[in-house]
Amino acid sequence: MPDTPSPNALPAIADIQRLAAPEMAAVDDLIRSRLASDVVLINQISEHIVAAGGKRLRPLLAVLSARALGYQEAQHHTLAAIIEFIHTATLLHDDVVDESDLRRGRKTANALFGNAPSVLVGDFLYSRAFQLMVGLDSMTVQRVLADTTNAIAEGEVLQLLHVHNPDTDEAAYLRVIERKTAVLFAAATRLGAMLAGADEATQQRLADFGMNLGYAFQIADDVLDYVSDAATLGKNLGDDLAEGKATLPVIHAMTQGDPARRARLREIISAGDVGALDEVLEAIHAAGSLDYSRETANRYARAAEAALGGLPDNDWTRALRGLARYAVDRKH
Repeated sequence: MPDTPSPNALPAIADIQRLAAPEMAAVDDLIRSRLASDVVLINQISEHIVAAGGKRLRPLLAVLSARALGYQEAQHHTLAAIIEFIHTATLLHDDVVDESDLRRGRKTANALFGNAPSVLVGDFLYSRAFQLMVGLDSMTVQRVLADTTNAIAEGEVLQLLHVHNPDTDEAAYLRVIERKTAVLFAAATRLGAMLAGADEATQQRLADFGMNLGYAFQIADDVLDYVSDAATLGKNLGDDLAEGKATLPVIHAMTQGDPARRARLREIISAGDVGALDEVLEAIHAAGSLDYSRETANRYARAAEAALGGLPDNDWTRALRGLARYAVDRKH
């Protein structure tokens, strides 16, 4: 007889997706309708993006946060679509900057359509997001999203400054993560609480949850770049190394071991030498850097779960807790 799940067990990602399926179907319908344009190329690239699927994690966070606090209306669908538009715009621009050719197991938009169309459609998505913001008729919501979008842009530039920089330390790495990833998670959860009419303290708890979840998610993602494979990961293994990005596993390894190994890692990061991936993997394993990085991600996941203390105990809140576990336990 199979084990009976504990009543306190956190839901798995499939359970969370099943719970939110009707909500996310409404979000997807809204995304498709608002992506439509009379410019054919915009429709082609937009359809390529939508068809790629993806986790839709950020809009999901907006939906779960609003529903966890009892929200029953429909504006959270618009909020979720805004969050996804902003995120997708950053992906289009990222792939151009990073010269990526694979995302979610498919050719990137820039690989198929070129850099210029990808950048311009990214701009289109940003403008669509701000059109939808106006429809929410809330200056507070607009301020949070405007500040978040600005922080993401700062994060992109900050990351660019650290490319091929072997002096990037853990603090600098975390500053990039905060702006590039965690701020949008935090905006999604804070705004979900805001739509539900939550008080400032509750909004801050949800924002803290989102921020810590964003850190956990990105650190776990950076670990996967050194332990997964292209078919599972949906992008080329070693892409971070090829782009000269010193992520936490490599940053930690560069603080450990003998001077010769540390010096060699610095050379590899400076050159973005993906051909030296096996050397990097050996150094990372020898230094225990994967375990260190996983524990760092788990620490942020625990902080995310702790931030939900005091929220109503319902399926939606438990789903948020489940996402904190999923962020660090996933395989892609």
